[in-house]
Amino acid sequence: MSDEHAGERIAKILSRRGVASRREAERMIEAGRVSVNGRLIDSPALNVTTSDRILVDGKPVAAPEPPRLWLYHKPAGLVTTERDEKGRPTVFGALPEEMPRVMSVGRLDIASEGLLLLTNDGEIKRRLELPATGWLRRYRVRSHGYVEDAKLEPLRRGISVEGVRYQPMSVTFDRQQGANAWMTVALREGKNREIRRAMEAIGIKVNRLIRISYGPFQLGNLAAGEVEEVRPKVLRDQLGLDARPKPQRRRAAGRDDGDAARPRGPARPGPTGPRKPPR
Repeated sequence: MSDEHAGERIAKILSRRGVASRREAERMIEAGRVSVNGRLIDSPALNVTTSDRILVDGKPVAAPEPPRLWLYHKPAGLVTTERDEKGRPTVFGALPEEMPRVMSVGRLDIASEGLLLLTNDGEIKRRLELPATGWLRRYRVRSHGYVEDAKLEPLRRGISVEGVRYQPMSVTFDRQQGANAWMTVALREGKNREIRRAMEAIGIKVNRLIRISYGPFQLGNLAAGEVEEVRPKVLRDQLGLDARPKPQRRRAAGRDDGDAARPRGPARPGPTGPRKPPR
């Protein structure tokens, strides 16, 4: 086994190779599911190198692939977990079979839809989720009832709900469409159900929430259920990473094959989100 000062921590290696996030890898180690050079380990305080043989659940851990990132248009009704104890359909169960093992960057709750980033690399996941990164997330938000712009001021100043402090949000009232109001919300943190809870605290009930961007990555014209790999040049420019070529767009499992295949290529950049959502 490697000297403790050589190489990198075992949980970081497992994360980088797409086995699990660093925190999940630490839990796997503590549960006795990981062995190094034939010996079970029970602590993540171990450094390993490429010469060490690592097994998880008795199976060799594959060599690391180049870091990759995908855009996925998550439909409402899917949970962002690998397995769901309630038996609900998951994002990972809906992905194309040819997709490699991936992890989500953050989450979208079951009722929310729109852009979800997926990666095969735990370090990309960690970097994109770090609060210090502060990348802007933008959402289209629909609520039932009439909304006056002045009612949104508490969100722009920052608001506390049941002891949780939410930082100021950028909130733009877009239009009233019959009995529904549409708004655009942008924020730099990603607390659980943040927009829904903050709006509910000022009397606005969200009935549709669509994430349209995460930092420089845009939902663009990606249809619900579609997956599209980010081009290597974009990864290099935005994250300073090398990545494998051949980006492509695929339709997730369960979509009708009669729904015409869409041209391959990156999601269209720009400040705008998807076309006007349906009523």
